[in-house]
Amino acid sequence: MADERDEIVLREEEEAAAAEAGQIGGRSGMEGMDEAERASAEHGGGEAEGFEESEKLLKEQASHGGPAVDPLRNAPATEEEQDHAVYGEADEVDPPEADRGA
Repeated sequence: MADERDEIVLREEEEAAAAEAGQIGGRSGMEGMDEAERASAEHGGGEAEGFEESEKLLKEQASHGGPAVDPLRNAPATEEEQDHAVYGEADEVDPPEADRGA
């Protein structure tokens, strides 16, 4: 009887752990695909380990659909930096006594 309850608890814990592990990593956006095709598609389908597809998804997710921004055209005018330095004469060093004729 105790072994049977232990097995039930163990099974429930395994199912809960599997459900929790399934949430790790978020959604891929390919949940509607056939499982066999999805595994291949998520990993690039043999095409350069999926870098192209990952880059495409990243661009789609990062774009906001608005007009492109040209940083050179939209940049503010440059301002000249003011020079706050004070220039003067260099410090003079007294010659040693031997040079002064002492």
